[in-house]
Amino acid sequence: MSRSSVPDKLFFKIGEVCEIAGVEPYVLRFWETEFPNLAPRKSTSGHRIYRKKDVETVLKIKELLYERGFTIPGARKQLTGRKREEILSHVCDELREILALLARKT
Repeated sequence: MSRSSVPDKLFFKIGEVCEIAGVEPYVLRFWETEFPNLAPRKSTSGHRIYRKKDVETVLKIKELLYERGFTIPGARKQLTGRKREEILSHVCDELREILALLARKT
């Protein structure tokens, strides 16, 4: 399943995520220990609650490991590098907006 076809829900149970990603629950639990950006919240009863962003991360991890042949450290590095790029892109967009506002006021 592609990341764009993740159901539009706020929260997912571990079984739903396993079905979407096509992996076993023990695989998800292992990935949680290996990938810091995969950290589902726990409900008051202790059940894992995944957000849509978490499901997309699971699908990206699966793609990196199973389809593209990355090792776990390599996949971790890819994910953290991508996160940095997203943050920098967001900061650049914000700075452009500030510059545009300043240009209008002068």
